[in-house]
Amino acid sequence: MAAEEITQLLAQAREGEPERLSAVFEALYPELVRLANSRLRGNEVTISPTVLVHELYLRITQGSALPLNDRNHFFAASAKAMRWILVEHARARGAAKRGGGQLMIELDEQIPGADPGMTSVLALDKGLEALEAISPQRRQVVELRWFGGLEFSEIAALLGVSERTVYRDWERARAFLQAMLDDGGDGT
Repeated sequence: MAAEEITQLLAQAREGEPERLSAVFEALYPELVRLANSRLRGNEVTISPTVLVHELYLRITQGSALPLNDRNHFFAASAKAMRWILVEHARARGAAKRGGGQLMIELDEQIPGADPGMTSVLALDKGLEALEAISPQRRQVVELRWFGGLEFSEIAALLGVSERTVYRDWERARAFLQAMLDDGGDGT
């Protein structure tokens, strides 16, 4: 489906036809699954890309209509929602590991270490919160690039800045997040 058709469906959804948002999801479903798969590869093994996209659908379609303008704006909102879903999932798993599930264990059993996927999602969320305090635009660039899978040109158009500015913000944000992780801010 062409970008213009997506924009038209989103406009109709804003104007009181919520079923049009379902049509947008149907049209962009393969891209969303591919994006979710790339975000989960090697990290979070307890949630599948399909489950992540379906949870995203539920979050975006329930409640009041979102004022989504076009395809890029849709992916920006999807990126933010995917971040929230992954962080909530990682926190729930962490809570379950610390007695949330009230599982009885023997004292001689070995307790497994932290799940690296869960830790990395929580560490990234913690880093993005710290980055928000320094530069909200850099945080947004990371969300759009990492969670949304948008290219630098798409992010620049969405934020109304030059592509070079987006690239510079991306590099600085990556350096900040890496330094934060190297200093022990890994979420554990």
